[in-house]
Amino acid sequence: MKLILLGNAGAGKSTLARRLIAQTPAARLSLDEVAFQQGAQRRPLAHSIAAVQAFIAAHDSWIIEGCYADIIEGVLPACAELIFLNPGVETCVAHCHARPWEPEKFASSQEQDQNLNNLIEWVKTYATRTDEYGLQRHRALYEAFTGKKRELTQVERYDSL
Repeated sequence: MKLILLGNAGAGKSTLARRLIAQTPAARLSLDEVAFQQGAQRRPLAHSIAAVQAFIAAHDSWIIEGCYADIIEGVLPACAELIFLNPGVETCVAHCHARPWEPEKFASSQEQDQNLNNLIEWVKTYATRTDEYGLQRHRALYEAFTGKKRELTQVERYDSL
């Protein structure tokens, strides 16, 4: 498996990745792990891409998931399949509200809860953002990919994978 999951925050990328890995063991990389230095400062793009390329080189079977179109674009040729999770902003917001504590991202569940309103506001702008995290950039990346690809717009369809 050499799979990339692309989508908005809250689209279900991490949950789907964990479910797929339970069925077929593979290494998993959340792009959050390579996108940032300390805090909210982005690493130089070339460093993030190099880290993902090293991950790919170290594993025969893998799933990479994230919303960073700029990083994904740099490693897309290595994947066998691209899945664009696009269940709609309302679903993403609901998933963000239901998200369990993510200790790899936040020191405490209270810290994560303090960031929730900012995350929700950011998720709600998915359709209008023109940066690497927005629908416009995700759609362009998906459309340009010539390999095997699927866009899933209903969470119920995730179970078909």
